[in-house]
Amino acid sequence: MKILWLTWKDRSNPLAGGAEVVNEELAKRLVARGHQVTFLVGGFVGGTPEEVRDGYRIIRVGSRFTVYLAAYRYYRDHAAELAPDLVIDECNTMPFFAGWYTGKPTVLFFHMLCRRIWFYEFPQPLSILGWLAEPVYLRLLKRSPVVTISESSRRDLVRQGFDARDIHLISQGIEPAAASLDAPKYAVPTLLSLGAMRAMKRTLHQIKAFELAKAKVPNLRLMVAGDATGSYGQRVLMAIRQSPYAADIEYCGRVSPAEKWELMQRCHAIMVTSVKEGWGLIVTEAASQGTPAVVYDVDGLRDSVRQGITGFIAERNTPRGLADQAVKLLSDPARYERLRAAGSEWSKTITFERSCDDFESILHQTLQDGVHVLPDTETASVRASAK
Repeated sequence: MKILWLTWKDRSNPLAGGAEVVNEELAKRLVARGHQVTFLVGGFVGGTPEEVRDGYRIIRVGSRFTVYLAAYRYYRDHAAELAPDLVIDECNTMPFFAGWYTGKPTVLFFHMLCRRIWFYEFPQPLSILGWLAEPVYLRLLKRSPVVTISESSRRDLVRQGFDARDIHLISQGIEPAAASLDAPKYAVPTLLSLGAMRAMKRTLHQIKAFELAKAKVPNLRLMVAGDATGSYGQRVLMAIRQSPYAADIEYCGRVSPAEKWELMQRCHAIMVTSVKEGWGLIVTEAASQGTPAVVYDVDGLRDSVRQGITGFIAERNTPRGLADQAVKLLSDPARYERLRAAGSEWSKTITFERSCDDFESILHQTLQDGVHVLPDTETASVRASAK
């Protein structure tokens, strides 16, 4: 099967996150199973126009905001060369409406819907326009076969008018890494803040939660790792410098994969405070290393944490609510060890091999059915005639 996968960024993009890890781990496995995969993505400063990685091809066109039009133009000019059997249109904030111009069987891939994130990541009036536009363009696509990665995202799509029968849930996966329950923790209780520093991740809440928790756990420390080059990241660094506990906060910068795994092994808990997630990949990765999570009660994070079994979900999505859960997590050594063990065991079932099995099956079925993405105004008979 020749697969064309449209998404706005690839794993090399400085703004890449968990979604790009999932995409390319799936693509790598699809290639190993005999399929051809080509990504059509947005370009970025320093990015090459094309590259091949792990057997799949990456073509970069346009930029973060122009990639949607640039992808259409590229396909128009190179349709004979690309000649996909099936298209994956990944809606990461915006869809590409690829099925409308490729005429190929198309699957929509949502890690999550945007909605509230518009107000965290974009200035006004763009944020308001995006928030208003999302249900409109989703309505145009709601007859399409959909893939998503969590029950929270599935429910969100149903609320937006998608037929539950058209939504296919694939299991999440994590990067291969040996479970490390035996790796030594830091000598004193240490919380971990990990990931790109963006407004929708609410890293500032984690700094404040650490300060509140430290009042009850005097020897508590905080490790902060992630790219701080943006304006929000600079606010985080300022908050660290101005913290009354600055001496107990270590900023590690953007870390390598090896450094990330070491932090997950050695810290006692990871904090995640996003506005919403598709799943919460770093939560499961940390669990695989014997590190429980304390998280906000939002889409994705309530899927990746089993309350009281693999970690704790805050009763209130505030720094105080998060701090209370962190203190609770660290205050009972016996319970803490049970959480570590349970998280490690659960993570062993969350593999990209299983995820790829699910994904490949859905792609085959879509190709067999010949389903195309058409405007919602089209009749069912027109949609069927695309077969």
